[in-house]
Amino acid sequence: MTKTANSRIRPVAKFFFEGDKKFFVKGVTYGPFKPDAEGNYLGRPEQVDSDLVLMGQAGLNVVRVYHAPPRWFLDRCAAAEMRVLVTLPWEKHIEFLRERSIRKQIAETVRTAIKMHAGHPAILGYLVGNEVSSTMARWLGARRVIEFVEELIRIGRAIDPDALFSYATYPPTEYLLPQNADFCCFNVYLHNQQDFEGYLLRLQNLTGEHPLILGEFGMDTIRHSQNEQAEMLGWHVDSVIKCGLAGTIFFTWTDEWFTGGEEITDWAFGIVTRERKPKKAFYTLEEKLGRDSSSLPHRPLPKAPFVSVIVCSYNGGRTLAACLESLGKLNYLEYEVILVDDGSTDDTAYIAAQFPRVRYIHQSNHGLSHARNTGAASAKGEVLAYTDSDCMADVDWLYYLIGTLVSGDYAGVGGPNITPPAQNWIQACVAAAPGGPSHVLLTDTIAEHIPGCNMAFYRWAFESAGGFDPEYRKAGDDVDFCWRIQQAGWVIATTGRLWRSGIVAALQTFNFLWPDRHREMARPNLRNAALQLVC
Repeated sequence: MTKTANSRIRPVAKFFFEGDKKFFVKGVTYGPFKPDAEGNYLGRPEQVDSDLVLMGQAGLNVVRVYHAPPRWFLDRCAAAEMRVLVTLPWEKHIEFLRERSIRKQIAETVRTAIKMHAGHPAILGYLVGNEVSSTMARWLGARRVIEFVEELIRIGRAIDPDALFSYATYPPTEYLLPQNADFCCFNVYLHNQQDFEGYLLRLQNLTGEHPLILGEFGMDTIRHSQNEQAEMLGWHVDSVIKCGLAGTIFFTWTDEWFTGGEEITDWAFGIVTRERKPKKAFYTLEEKLGRDSSSLPHRPLPKAPFVSVIVCSYNGGRTLAACLESLGKLNYLEYEVILVDDGSTDDTAYIAAQFPRVRYIHQSNHGLSHARNTGAASAKGEVLAYTDSDCMADVDWLYYLIGTLVSGDYAGVGGPNITPPAQNWIQACVAAAPGGPSHVLLTDTIAEHIPGCNMAFYRWAFESAGGFDPEYRKAGDDVDFCWRIQQAGWVIATTGRLWRSGIVAALQTFNFLWPDRHREMARPNLRNAALQLVC
């Protein structure tokens, strides 16, 4: 099937999407191989065709290459429904920021490579650099290196605006994170699963609202056995999914490898041999990744308790339908949705009637905490999950929320909300300004408090803590409740940013707090603040 530009992958919050379907990166590095007379590092077309068939059998959907590929390679990948992530090489081991001529040469290399294939349907995206060493980054200055990488991304995006752009970094320079990247990419080699998962959770916090993928991960089968490689790549897939990443790329497809001007024979990281015979890891990945080339390969949860999702709303009709529609599509088997209408005077009741599977409860206006307690009193679930009527849930929201909750001795779990792309300068200002619903972390896995729009607690913890304090009518009840949970000696876990929240509520707060005359006077100052915050 030939892909069109409309089917190109886009980032949404912490994941990728193809159309309205989530796209999970299941990738492998390919080459470089010994170049032919034309300088091609990707081997013979016949071998590529054979390799692509085997990759599809293993459930892979992305190949990462380390040079700008020839057109025939992209055409074959498109025909095989394989996406290509292109790493653009340039001289990174010299003081590339000292001489203006070197910077111009690197920029021209990037520009030329992207122009060659701009708009090609096989292109997933470009990595405009790979692993600038920590020594070089310190010598040149981290800020200057980041700004240079950001400039390369701007150059590339101007040529191929529908492609994704990023930079591949690694643990010694985890701080090299270009802010205009579409996603974050880390090359990570850790052979201990507990250490690996701990580091992934750290990276999730470092990368903020960007999708996170691993650009390289593998094990050498000369120094380790094929059984060890298969076992490690198996738990690697489980850990990547558990920690909420948008995908991973294995290093590498075959033991055949050419770099630094010579054939490498003392490493064997491939999941197939030089002769393309599958190793044991190949069959492990075939089982773990599944045959649906783009879907998230869900690992079974150790426990999946019945969950009551409680939405509290006061005059939230403007965004309520989108919220309830998203909650009806959650990828979780046993749950119910309860809508508590806190005395709304808008069309909330009418909208609720359009969703017969949602249990609707109306009460007179008593405030947010009272509404949350009303929802809990009517809930059937072992777990109570809360969100707001101006939020839209990712389809895997409960899967990750409950997966984290049942993974340890936790009373509750939650995570931050993510604002959608701003449509105007007011939204940009509100989205960038501090003070929105947020979380405070004690560690990479433990929260001091979590926002009310993205939290869940076991019923026993909720009832033991006495529920929410009705004194908090509009806000602050979530922080107070979290503090009481911790005072009782219980722990609140944090999970990835898997929630997309609208900023309608914040805009309504702006309109409510400022009378019309003062609001109009404030708009010029807000506009200037927005430009400073987002530019």
